[in-house]
Amino acid sequence: MCGIVGLLVRDQALEAHLGLHFSAMLEEMTTRGPDSAGMAIYDRGVPNGSRRWSLRGDGDSTNWKAVQSAVNASSGTSSDIEIIDNIAFLVTAASEAAVLEGLKHAAEERITVVGVGHAMKLIKDVGLPREICEHYGVGSMTGYMALGHTRMATESAVTTDGAHPFSPRNDLALVHNGSFSNHASIRSQLSDAGVECLTDNDTEVAAQFIGHRMELGDDLEEAMRHVLKEFDGFFTLVVTAERSFSVVRDAFACKPMVIAETDAYVAVASEYHALASLPGIDDARVFDPQPEEIHTWAV
Repeated sequence: MCGIVGLLVRDQALEAHLGLHFSAMLEEMTTRGPDSAGMAIYDRGVPNGSRRWSLRGDGDSTNWKAVQSAVNASSGTSSDIEIIDNIAFLVTAASEAAVLEGLKHAAEERITVVGVGHAMKLIKDVGLPREICEHYGVGSMTGYMALGHTRMATESAVTTDGAHPFSPRNDLALVHNGSFSNHASIRSQLSDAGVECLTDNDTEVAAQFIGHRMELGDDLEEAMRHVLKEFDGFFTLVVTAERSFSVVRDAFACKPMVIAETDAYVAVASEYHALASLPGIDDARVFDPQPEEIHTWAV
């Protein structure tokens, strides 16, 4: 059992309060997932031509300035870095190859790339949702879209790498409640196509599958349709890209999901109480997505 929340802001006046509303939603999912939590926050703060690298330091104490210097030296460009304890967001116009080469030169800092994109910040950690949100200052973050997950591990170990969201390509994030019965065979198919999963988590297989479909030319909704065709199991998926937000449930729809839609926002959650504190919720159109019904919204 896991908890999912998501918030897409339509009214730009609410962007300043995205983190406040989103962190309250995520905390409401604690009973569904006390092991770990993660979130993808999308904002408009990255200049055109640059990307934001969400990084995690796995050592006792990360020298983030040394990491930044290594990337700058490798790429021959400057960068900006936002540091929050053991994570950092590095914004640079450097190529992917140059950034990865720079990180190799800072190998002693034991850096993990959590996600990359023009709009996305990705945070994952082990612990209670409230503690994670408070530690990383999520409540004060601004933006136009957020996706979050609280995990109760059933198929794999409780680790930061196993926490959701999974992000297999730029600005793409996926969270999942449920389990896939044929993830091993699809993992093998992806490997044959040159796509390697980095964890033993079945959710990552779905994320890599969707990322691969989009690399082949699918838009997000088309990729979700292929999930319905190829994956067996009981699942609810919510996936975000830089300019889209999509929800799907399997043919039995036994994993809960509720959607609230107003002129100001679209919000989703595994249970209604996570939506109850949102402004204007009493006037929202509230509904459960039907089996194999894909709902996609554009930003």
